[in-house]
Amino acid sequence: MTIFPFTEASPIQFQAPLPKTSDVVIVGGGIIGVTAALFLARRNIPVTLLEKGRIAAEQSSRNWGWIRQQGRDADELPIVIEAQRLWRQLAEECGEDIGLTQTGVTYLARTDKEMAGFAKFLKIAEAHGVDTRLLDQGETAKLIPAMSRPFKGAMTTPSDMRAEPWVAVPALARLAARQGVTIIENCAARMLDISAGRISGVWTERGRIATSNVLVASGAWTSLFLRAHGVSIPQLSVRTTVAATAPMPEIHAGAAADERIAFRRRKDGGYTLAAGGSHLLYVGPDALRHAPKYLPALKANPFGTRYLPAAPRAYPDSWSTPRKWDADKESPFERMRVLNPAPEPRALRAIDHGFKALFPQFEAVPLRASWAGMIDAMPDVVPVVDRAVTVDGLVIATGMSGHGFGIGPGMGRVLSDLIQGNETGHNLHRFRQSRFSDGSPIRMGPSL
Repeated sequence: MTIFPFTEASPIQFQAPLPKTSDVVIVGGGIIGVTAALFLARRNIPVTLLEKGRIAAEQSSRNWGWIRQQGRDADELPIVIEAQRLWRQLAEECGEDIGLTQTGVTYLARTDKEMAGFAKFLKIAEAHGVDTRLLDQGETAKLIPAMSRPFKGAMTTPSDMRAEPWVAVPALARLAARQGVTIIENCAARMLDISAGRISGVWTERGRIATSNVLVASGAWTSLFLRAHGVSIPQLSVRTTVAATAPMPEIHAGAAADERIAFRRRKDGGYTLAAGGSHLLYVGPDALRHAPKYLPALKANPFGTRYLPAAPRAYPDSWSTPRKWDADKESPFERMRVLNPAPEPRALRAIDHGFKALFPQFEAVPLRASWAGMIDAMPDVVPVVDRAVTVDGLVIATGMSGHGFGIGPGMGRVLSDLIQGNETGHNLHRFRQSRFSDGSPIRMGPSL
C-alpha cells in the first residue's frame, strides 16, 4: 500500500550500490529524472539516478495529477502532445494501475476577458490538432450540472487525462530499474567534479562517480545546487496546498478549475482539491536577487502570490541555508532529505469554502488528507531545458512551474536525446538558459 505523502520515514525502495562510473548521472528522482533515465536505458546507455530522499517524494507526487494539453505555452504544447502518447504507452508497460484515465480538463470563465484568453489558446490548439473547444453558458452548465451558479462559458479538452502522481512516478521508477537504470535513494549528490570546464564526475555522500554527462533535474533544489558551481538561473519556489476528500458522489468525472477552486476526480472516488491561483513565496536571498525578472509575472497576477519574510530552516532559499560547501562535508541536500512543507490553514479554509460555494449540496467537504509542495517556478512560467552555457556535459531541466507531471514523459524523452546529442524533435529555443541574460524580453507563458 502506498503511504502518502512520502517522508524520510518512508521505506527505501531503490538501494543499488554506487557505481564507480556511469555514462550519465541524473540528479533528482522526480518525474523528469525518472523518465529521462528510462529513455536513456532503452538506448543501452548506462545511467545512474541519484535521489537525496525518496523517489517522487517532493512535487512529483504532490501535484494535482492533471495530464493536460489545455492552456499550455505554444512551445510546450508539442511536447505535451507527445507526453500524452507516452503516458498511455508507459502505463501499459509498467504493469501497475496508475489511475490513468481520459476524462478531460475544463477551465471555467466568469468574464468576457477570460473567454477571450481561452479563444487565444483555441487557435494554438487548432494548429496542433488538439480537440479543445469553447463552451457557452448553457453548454458549460450541461457539462457540470451540479454547479450552483452559471459561468460565462468554459474551455474544455476532452482528450486530456488524469493519473495518481504518488502511484505513477514510483511505478515508472520500478519500470526504469527493470530496464537497467541504477537508482539510489537516500544518496545526495553533493557537488559536480569539473575539470577544465567539463564534467568529469559527481561527488555524492557515498563517494565519487566518474561521468562526463550530468542532468540536474532536482526541482526546487536545482538553483541552489547549480549556484555552487557558478551557474545562475532565476528559479524560485512557491508553496501550494492541496487536499483530498474521502470518496463522495460524482459531480464531474474529469478535472476543472475556476479562479477560486480546482478539482479532479480520483480513482478511489474522492476529489483532489486546491485553491485556484493561490500560492505562497518565502522571501530569501534568491527571491531578492531575482526579483526584477519576476516583475512581469507580478504585474500579470498581482494578487496571486502572498509573501512571508523567511523560509523555514533548511529550505532551499532559507536565509540560513549554506550557498557553498565542500564535497567531503555534509551538504544542504542531506539536511533536508524530503521537502515536506505543512499545508497552510488559510489555504485549506479557502479550499473548503470554494468547493462548498460551487457545490452547496455538500453541507460538509469530507477532507481525508492535506499536504503542500514547493513548485519550482521561472519568471516566464516555462522551464529551462538546455545544456549549461558554462559547463560542458551539464544539462539542466527545471522550472516546470507546476506543469511537470503531465509533460514529464515527453520532457524525459527530449532530454535523453539532448544528452546523447541527437535531434530532439522539438524546437527548444524557448527553453534556453540564456534567455534571462541575453537581453531578451521576458515573454510570459500561461499561468494555468
